[in-house]
Formats: sequence, structure tokens, C-alpha cells
Amino acid sequence: MIHVKKEGILLEKTQLGFENQGVMNPTVIQEGDIIHLFYRAVKVGNISSIGYACLSSPLCVESRMEVPLLYSQFDYESQGLEDPRICRIEGIYYLSYTAYNGVSALGALATSLDLIHFNKFGIIVPQMTFENFQQLAEAQGKINEKYLRYNNPFTLANNADKKAIIWDKNVVFFPRKIKGKFHFIHRVRPDIQLVIVDELNELTVEFWQHYFLHLTDWILMTSKFPHEVSYIGGGCPPIEIAEGWLFIYHGVFDSVEGYVYTVCAALLDLDNPLIELARLPLPLFYPEETWEKKGNVNNVCFPTGALVKDDTLYIYYGAADERIACATLSLSELMNEFKINPSYVTTA
Repeated sequence: MIHVKKEGILLEKTQLGFENQGVMNPTVIQEGDIIHLFYRAVKVGNISSIGYACLSSPLCVESRMEVPLLYSQFDYESQGLEDPRICRIEGIYYLSYTAYNGVSALGALATSLDLIHFNKFGIIVPQMTFENFQQLAEAQGKINEKYLRYNNPFTLANNADKKAIIWDKNVVFFPRKIKGKFHFIHRVRPDIQLVIVDELNELTVEFWQHYFLHLTDWILMTSKFPHEVSYIGGGCPPIEIAEGWLFIYHGVFDSVEGYVYTVCAALLDLDNPLIELARLPLPLFYPEETWEKKGNVNNVCFPTGALVKDDTLYIYYGAADERIACATLSLSELMNEFKINPSYVTTA
């Protein structure tokens, strides 16, 4: 039995111009005694930037910047920088985020050596039309029909000035190289996919064309339980523990009140994350509190940051797309629950 404690709201919107509509979907990284928290800040008009706060302990905000740390500078992110995730790999900080230009939402990357100055790497996911994607992905046979339902051009925004391409969000890096290679998660709905490369400059048009020709080889996880029946997506950067990679992700199901976003957990193999070792058949938690059920988008618990202190797992999440909250649980209780819920079917 896992006991989850909702610690409550950590950050709320302010009257500052860059975050007067909402704050949400934070990522965290600890260096020494300082916990750095980067979050999506939204101004009226639904334009996002990345804000920053400093925590002296997992639940105590010490300071907060009054201007965004990262903001729109290029056309591909003209309508916002959303949902950051951060990790440190071989001395370099990799901050991935969703770049939105008003039509397409695509995974992008910025890097830093000091968590103050960031260099934008640009979009790292494919930039192709639905027709190109379908032609490649179905080369070996039919794929899950939800790929077509969620990504066909009739469901994408129509803007005569910009070409609509498939959305590819939730880019999350593993916090170290595995067998000398970068591993990162991304998501073309409805599944979660995995990318493995020696260097990020390999992510060319040709790479993605070959990747989608073999799409089924790279599906990390697919929907399995009722609380994730609509689709799933990446959440917090995976946490390395002795038993495997602890992966906190989000699952979505449709209800009479619309989509409901839940917080879920799985355990992946350390050497080959495509091997799913265990997955919980129920969500860790879901919208229950008023501040999770009512906001800019109702019924949302969206996990994007996590850290472990002793036996406590802290999960930072966006609540109703308007505020930032935190929940805690026992890591040992979670491991015991994984042991009685192994995954017998893997994508390896």
C-alpha cells in the first residue's frame, strides 16, 4: 500500500506580467544544498516563458525571479516555451522544453554550464507533416489508429502562414548516458517513444525518416490501464535507483468532464529502458483537491519534476494548469508495490 501525501500548493501565479495567468509544470535539480526549480510561467494571452525559483529544502521556496529566465527569441517558440525538464549529463545541464509557435508544439533543447546562462540548441524532434509521418510509420503495416486520430491534419491548427506538422512533446532526457549513448523520451501521441543516439547532431531529417520506418521498435510504453486509456506521456526525468529507472509519467483518460490527467509510475531496466520491469495498475494520484480540479484546464495533475531525499520521493506537478504543487510518498513502499505488479509484456 502506497500512502501519498499531497503537500499542497508550492507556487501560484503573481501580478507580474510574465506569469499573471498561471504557473505550472516545474522541473527540479539539486546542487549541494540548493534545489533549483524551473517552471512554465504563463501570461494573459497564453504565452509561456520559463521562470525560476530557488528552494532551500524540498518544500520551502527561498527566492523567485521577477523576470523569466528563458523566453521567446526565435520563430519556432514565438508563442511560448513550455514544460521544462532538466538533468545533468557529464557536467552539462540539458533543459528540454516544448517550443510553441501558435501552430506546432515541438521538443526543443537548451544547455548550460552554470544554470544561469543557457544556449538554445533548437528543435530536436522531427519536423514533418502528418502525411510524411503516416507514409513512413505504416510502411510495415497498420499502426495504432490513435496515432492517426490524434495527429491527422484535421485536428491540427490551421494557419495559412505556418505549416502544421505533427506535434512531438514531452522530451525528457535520462540523466546519464547508457552504454555511452544519449537516451531521451519523446511523445507522438498516444504512446511514449525512446531515442538513442551517440551525439545530438545525429538528429537529422534522414535519422527521423529511418526512425519512423521502424516506429514500433522505439515505443517505450503504450497505454495499458483504464486511467491511461486515452494516451500517456513523459513526466519527470527518470531517477536511477538500484532496481532500475524509476519513471514517473502521466496517464490520461476521457470522462464526462473531459480529459483527466493522472500521475503514474513504472520501473524500467537500467541497461535497456525499452524493457519495462513493472508498472502500477493504478495511478499514484489524480485530481481530487479543488485546486487540481479547477483552473485554466480542469482535472490536471501533470508531473514534471522529482527528487529523492532519504526514503521520500517528492513529485512536483502542475495542478489544473494554474499552480505548482508537490506530493510525497515512501520510495520503499513504491518499490514493494512494483514487486507485486511486474510487467510480463515488454517492448524489448
